[in-house]
Amino acid sequence: MEENKVKEEGKPLSERHIFCLSGPTHLTTVDWNNFNHRRSVAASLVRGVYILEYDRQLNRRGSQAHAPPWWDSFNFRLIRPLVDDADNSIFGAVYELMPFTSDCNHSVQNAPDYVVAFRGTINKPDTMSRDLRLDIRCVRNRLHETSRYQLAMQAVWSIIDAAAGTSRIWLAGHSLGSAISLLVGKNVTKMGYSVEAYLFNPPFPASIEIIKDGKLKDGIRITTSLLKAGLATAKGHYRSLPPDGPFMLLSKWVPYLFVNPADPICSGYIGYFEHRKKMEEFRAGKIERIATLNSLLKRDSEPLHLLLSANLTINSSKSPDFKRAHGIQQWWDPSFDGQSELHEYK
Repeated sequence: MEENKVKEEGKPLSERHIFCLSGPTHLTTVDWNNFNHRRSVAASLVRGVYILEYDRQLNRRGSQAHAPPWWDSFNFRLIRPLVDDADNSIFGAVYELMPFTSDCNHSVQNAPDYVVAFRGTINKPDTMSRDLRLDIRCVRNRLHETSRYQLAMQAVWSIIDAAAGTSRIWLAGHSLGSAISLLVGKNVTKMGYSVEAYLFNPPFPASIEIIKDGKLKDGIRITTSLLKAGLATAKGHYRSLPPDGPFMLLSKWVPYLFVNPADPICSGYIGYFEHRKKMEEFRAGKIERIATLNSLLKRDSEPLHLLLSANLTINSSKSPDFKRAHGIQQWWDPSFDGQSELHEYK
């Protein structure tokens, strides 16, 4: 992506790296009960991971580093970066919210204790090869086999173990990092632990989304649901689920999904949840629920993107190009115009 340039000490730098030039500086006081504030902070912490890696690549250290303001501004401290063992790139970060003082104006209700954030793909020589291989793994539904995912899980488990499962943990990610957050969140939830997730531009398979004919897409979705429901019924899956099992735990997990209809990487979630809503309206909700169950119970091949419940936020603002539609900055834009809808698996 071509970047606007500014001069600092004679060297060209991207203004997108500098918090005071492109970050959510309008958010001088955080109300943790305000969904828009939480969205902006989570996106900023993800951006901090990107800048940590840029700082590493450009050898910016100490006072020259651009990353700290992306978390310092919201009273977080960096506990540790998460480093990929294949290329030594920084792909994630563990943040802790600092204790509030008596004269602090922040509202602490709904505030996290820890945030584990993950970046997406960086198209730079130091990271591009590794990131693109992981993108392919994501498309092939094999992200769970990667060391980056394993490191992410270890980071979350270390927090859970240290606090005996009592800490309020957020997961946050963008693009590929969103897929990692989603996979970690699903697996932690199935094991009975509570995490809150903020998923920006999460990848969704585009196989059906390339079809322009809306009626044809609806027909394909309905046919697919009928076939899957038939298979699940024949196998008797939906009659043997324990009420306290992983499936029921996952159905109660409601991550926050943030998508842009102009972004083909994540826009499939819009059609996915619209289809489920239509099936409910047409009194075919049971068929769709059984079809979803059939997909989830496939051994070793549970679709990464598949969610039972979610709070879906769609950016209604027009995006001039794909890069803007897929970018992280849109999610803290003070002029953000979006619509949110809760989708629950009943």
